[in-house]
Amino acid sequence: MSGRQSNKLPNNLPQLQNLIKRDPQSYVDEFLQQYRHYQSNVQIFKLQPDKPNKELAELVMFLAQVGHCYQQYLSTFPQELTELLLSHHTVVEADVRMTFCKALILLRNKDLIQPTGLLELFFELLRCHDKLLRKTLYTHIVADIKNINAKHKNNKVNSSLQNFMYTMLRDRNPIAAKISLDVMVELYKRNIWNDAKTVNVITTACFSNVTKILVAGLKFFLGTDEEEKQGSDSESEAEGPTARDLMVRFNTGKKTSKNKKKLEKAMKVLKKHKKKTKAEVFNFSAIHLIHDPQDFSEKLLKQLESSKERFEVKIMMMELISRLVGIHQLFLFNYYPFIQRFLQPHQREVTKILLCAAQSSHQLVPPEIIESVIRTIADNFVTDRNSGEAMTVGINAIKEVAARCPLGITEDLLRDLAQYKTHKDKNVMMSSRSLIQLFRNLNPQMLHKKDRGRPTEASSEAKMKHYGELGAKDYIPGAEVLEVVAEGDKDDGWESASVSDEDEDGEWVDVYHSSDEDTTEAAEKLKRLPAEERQAKAAVVSGSRLLTQDDFRKIKLAQMAKEVNAAPGRKRKAADCDDEGNSRGELLTLRDIEKLHKKPKADKETRLATALAGRSDRKEFVRKKNKLNPHASTSNKEKRRSKNFMMMRHSQNVRTKGKRSFREKQIALRDALLKKKKQYK
Repeated sequence: MSGRQSNKLPNNLPQLQNLIKRDPQSYVDEFLQQYRHYQSNVQIFKLQPDKPNKELAELVMFLAQVGHCYQQYLSTFPQELTELLLSHHTVVEADVRMTFCKALILLRNKDLIQPTGLLELFFELLRCHDKLLRKTLYTHIVADIKNINAKHKNNKVNSSLQNFMYTMLRDRNPIAAKISLDVMVELYKRNIWNDAKTVNVITTACFSNVTKILVAGLKFFLGTDEEEKQGSDSESEAEGPTARDLMVRFNTGKKTSKNKKKLEKAMKVLKKHKKKTKAEVFNFSAIHLIHDPQDFSEKLLKQLESSKERFEVKIMMMELISRLVGIHQLFLFNYYPFIQRFLQPHQREVTKILLCAAQSSHQLVPPEIIESVIRTIADNFVTDRNSGEAMTVGINAIKEVAARCPLGITEDLLRDLAQYKTHKDKNVMMSSRSLIQLFRNLNPQMLHKKDRGRPTEASSEAKMKHYGELGAKDYIPGAEVLEVVAEGDKDDGWESASVSDEDEDGEWVDVYHSSDEDTTEAAEKLKRLPAEERQAKAAVVSGSRLLTQDDFRKIKLAQMAKEVNAAPGRKRKAADCDDEGNSRGELLTLRDIEKLHKKPKADKETRLATALAGRSDRKEFVRKKNKLNPHASTSNKEKRRSKNFMMMRHSQNVRTKGKRSFREKQIALRDALLKKKKQYK
């Protein structure tokens, strides 16, 4: 009888809900009956909010499901739920509170509630000690703000929510403040709130007294965003000559060992130029959106000097300060003496600290400050009493610091470090050679004459800048080659042929590219002109007409030829070294400091651990004799195996295992021969 009663419409809420959604007008009376029932249960709930009330929870979900069908009756329903949660969210039962929140989320998805008030309510509910509720609210907040800005940016709603979150970050409840920060970080990563206001609100988290909030804010600025440009490499490669062009030119010319060496060097130069021209993806754009990076870095340094956090947190603060100083080229002179205290080989995470020292160096820092940092690294790391790895990371760190501030290293120190090019440790040797190669491009005059390498046109034109000097030019370097090429085209009437063409059979074959040869010949002609006349020609070409992509391609080819061709009157040879180029991005990685050309030799403990890990369990390969009855007793033969030898030494079986006498061998041989003879009969 009870089952029949539950099937009646007023009591069966799921069935009534389904029918109302199909035909709302036919079930108005049943709905109003349930709505009056809900109002009476609300009055009971207000008297005892801490008591479980399953019936009220079911009625709330029912009204939320059919709310869009009877908006005229449920106009105050969302506001009533909001007031109930605000008044009793700390004492209400967890299941009832979750049901109320799900009902509000359902009403919001049906666009029956304004987002601002609901999100402010949910941020207030983040103070509750209910992990499942906080996770549900976090997911809804992120999804709702994403839907609000799906078609276009809703600046009015975004501004009000950002202001509210700014107050939530300073909330006394650390859980609510942490989730508010997580919401803003997630929205920034999804490119929803990727504006400067969001970034500058997150900067306040870096000064929080709560360690979790502090670490989350530091990780946000130290992390990376998703790369937005995928095809930048192919576009940058198409602008200049390719490896195919160089191969075509070599195959069509005279094949000699000299031309082959020129081709190999040209390929190295091409590889270096591709690294230079690659479009840099700003995967740390949040640092660029900070309004006042100088004030932000000064406050961070003051906090770091008096911080009592763990060492890992201090390292993160040092990394962020270094990035701010290096990217924005800030003046923070107190930071360098602070970081020098940690530049010791025995210091924990010393490679990260060396990375911070290199990252915080730039051309606007006075050379005497950087010189002190480089001298500290050289004195503490680059000494024969240290291991090869310590010397390697020291030289690598000096190279990265000097690449950003070449005036910070003295000539005597550079020449001393260059002497390690013949060190017995290969890692130290290669690091020293990479430092030599760097200054071959920056300022070869600081090196010993034997270390300067073969002078090229590019190195002869290179000029060391003084402190604060800018490298701005009123012309395009290398544009003078266009004037000479144009004159040659007028005289000879050559036409440029394509690199590839199609023969009669429809197959692609390599053909001669005359425009590249014209550019090379023009570069050879310009070799004999002085630098002042070249600059004058380049200024005339740059100011007289607009340059096309083909013109830029010719300029790039001529500039590359300068790095391959020897300078006039210089024919001295030098040892080849890896061309790394002097173009560096705004961010460094630990790979730049910990670059080891040879894997270090493992110690005895490491080799033993590797050997033990590689051994398999020998028990798997032992033949097992399974008994028919595992509980059966063992034989006397099996028992003798486990007995002590001194107990069995007088036994006959044990004595036969010893060495046989000559007489016993004779008898055994006789018996064997007799047995063999009987077998052949």
